[in-house]
Amino acid sequence: MTGVRVEGDLGRFQDTIKNLSDIEMKELNQLLGEAVRTGTIERFENSEDPEGNQWRNSIRANTEGGKTLVQSAGLKNSISVTATAKGFAVGTNKKYAAIHQFGGTIRAKSKKGLIFKINGKFARKQEVEIPARPFLGISDSDKKEVKSTMDEYIGELIR
Repeated sequence: MTGVRVEGDLGRFQDTIKNLSDIEMKELNQLLGEAVRTGTIERFENSEDPEGNQWRNSIRANTEGGKTLVQSAGLKNSISVTATAKGFAVGTNKKYAAIHQFGGTIRAKSKKGLIFKINGKFARKQEVEIPARPFLGISDSDKKEVKSTMDEYIGELIR
């Protein structure tokens, strides 16, 4: 028969176990989600995907200057966290987010076409290919931040 035998003053050990059972999972998941959200915001600043690959510059960024996907910062500022006791999600409610995350073709709904302003001039096209510029995901840096956040949170409970 196998077993575990513990001898000595178990008071501190029992307190530690009790504190760990008091973990508020929704609170912890909110903190973890915020860590990933911060990493996602940094990707907009660095113009890179979760693997560290640079995004292909947009025509607007090439011709007018500025950064790709942050002309108005609407997408970047829409990144939010939803947390429950079971987990967390980081995402956006912007309808156009998916085309930037995954890439694809945008087609005009009418014969007038899609209208773009490039270098101060208007251009019309029936369709435009948008390259994937992933911003959602968990980078190696995000994983380290999640681990650090968990270590800090749990460390506070067992002190």
